[in-house]
Amino acid sequence: MPDVREKQREARRKIIRQWAKLPKDKRHSMGAISEFAKTAAQQNENAFVRSHRDPYEKIMSWLLPRAHL
Repeated sequence: MPDVREKQREARRKIIRQWAKLPKDKRHSMGAISEFAKTAAQQNENAFVRSHRDPYEKIMSWLLPRAHL
């Protein structure tokens, strides 16, 4: 179980860093956030293998507070 948590923690850091590197105009619409989250979920699916929540929903919960919509 700690292994799974660590994988998710690492994935969260990586995804948020990638998100922060995007130009501001690509971080301020629900469409852009959604597209990024879908792609990130696919690229990091091994980090969410044992997660009960949908990876897309989890990533959206990480990004929405940072989107300043």
